[in-house]
Order: sequence, then C-alpha cells, then structure tokens
Amino acid sequence: MAVFTPVTLNDLDTWMLQFPLGKALAVKGIASGIENSNFFITTESGEYVLTIFENLNFEQLPFYLKLMRHLADHGVLVPAPIANAEGELVTALHGKPAAIVSKLDGTSQMSPQAVHCAAVGAMLARMHLAAADFPIRQPNLRGLEWWHETTPKVLPFLTDDLQHLLRAEVHFQDAFESTPIFHRLPNGPIHADLFRNNVMFDGERLTGFFDFYFAGCDTWIFDIAVTVNDWCIDVRTGELDHARVKALLESYQDVRPFTDEERVAWQPMLRGAALRFWLSRLYDYYLPRDAEMLTPHDPTHFERILRLRESQPVPALPPKR
Repeated sequence: MAVFTPVTLNDLDTWMLQFPLGKALAVKGIASGIENSNFFITTESGEYVLTIFENLNFEQLPFYLKLMRHLADHGVLVPAPIANAEGELVTALHGKPAAIVSKLDGTSQMSPQAVHCAAVGAMLARMHLAAADFPIRQPNLRGLEWWHETTPKVLPFLTDDLQHLLRAEVHFQDAFESTPIFHRLPNGPIHADLFRNNVMFDGERLTGFFDFYFAGCDTWIFDIAVTVNDWCIDVRTGELDHARVKALLESYQDVRPFTDEERVAWQPMLRGAALRFWLSRLYDYYLPRDAEMLTPHDPTHFERILRLRESQPVPALPPKR
C-alpha cells in the first residue's frame, strides 16, 4: 500500500454520501505497500479502509471484491466490501476506481512463531477450498506472462551475473509450466501476496487476511510457496526455518491434503515465488512511480531467496496420512 492519489476530508464530504456509513470524521494515508493508494477512514459508524486503485481498472475490480465477499460468506476471515446505495462495490474517486472495506481487528505479526504459521496454513487451505467454486475466472496478472513482459524492462539495469540469473530462472519456469505435472496441479483463485503485513492477529488468534488486489487464478501450491517464502524464513538470510515450514504445511494439509503432483512441484514453485517478487521489486526499484508515501522494497532480499531455493534442498511436503 502507498499513497499516489492524496485524499482529504473535503474530498470525502460528498463522495461518502453514497455509502451507509455516515460522515467521514478522519482520514489517514497508509504508507506500507507499493501498489495502490490506501487510507484508514473513521466514519460515524466505525473504521474502514479506503483504496484507490492505481493500476486495476473498473472491469477487473469486480473479481477481487466479489471474491472477498464470496470468501466472507464461506467463513474465511477477510474484509467485507461495502456497497453504495446502488449496490456497487467500485465507484470513482478523483477519476479512479475506489472501494471501501471493513477494517480488521488486530495487528500484523512481523516476528511469527510456529503457532502463527500454523494458523496461516489452516486458513489458507480453507480459503483455497472456499474459493474453488467462485464463478469468476481471472488469471494471475503477475504470473509467467507478466514475467516475460517485465524481464526485458529491468535487464538493462542489472549486472551480467544478475541478467544470467533472471534469464535462466524464467527459462526454468517456462520449461516446468510446459510439463504434464504442472497442468495437473490443483488450481483456482489464490491470494498471491500473503505476506506477514497482509494478515492480522490478536495475540495467537488469526483475525483475517487482507489486501487481495494481487489475487488471481493460479496453482494453489504457488500460493503456498509465496506464503512460506515470507512467513517461514530468517529475514536476514532468506534461509527457511524448518519448524515454521513444518507447522504451516502440516496445518494446511490437515484441511486439504497435498497431491503427488504438488510434491514434485514444490521446489519449482518456491523458486517461482521468489522470482515473482524479485522481479517486481527490481521493476519498482529501477522504474518507480511517483507517490506521496513510497519506499521501494530492496530487490536483493528475493534475489538471495531465489539463489537459496535453487541451490539448497527444501523441506518436503508432509507425507500422506
């Protein structure tokens, strides 16, 4: 999250009349993240989150907001989108798509232990199963096609060694995606960005997943790999913490057992998840957009993770029960 499009209370005076939330009393920009403009807003009826979408358009957004509504209706802890008087979840603010969702209780757990990872694994599995019958299909917009589009844009900024690493990994992912195993992987809507700052906890109790605006349809094992690469590592080195990996994967499997194909795909997906965020961080670092509150993430963090996932064995998925 970031602030590319500033919003004031004066801007909200008239705009908020379409929602059943009362008058806006306070608005505060949210600095974390790098994609949309986000604000905490306090209204006469409570606290909410306002998002102005900087890249997604009016046609794409129903997927994300209706997915959140679908998950909430199936018992997954996610923010609830707020419809306006005409039943619309997306409306224009400053000429851009905007939406309001409920604010989750709790805080982000930035130093997770095994108990937190177990809670994330179980909820992620419930989310995948709950979304399986969601009727709207939209691809992961930061998937392989985007990797091919973005790689040439960042290559001129990289050393020869980094260029080789990036080209070689994209080639590896291309080859794996062409295999029969890949095409048999269970898939459906995924979060695709389930980092520590996108989950709320109250102590050891998970209170919700949020920021679904990178969601799309992809393999479930890729979503798990994205999650493990953030929740289950030493952030200084990128090394996997085996106790946390075990807790997350076993809790996931208790809800949805892994398939044989997913066991084969596990290390390639950990590599692909590292590549996806290394590439996006390279793009944001070297080709940044103007924003009122924005600090690009360090690309070298996911470069380290990618090298580790390529060169070291990874903990296997739990055995069948």
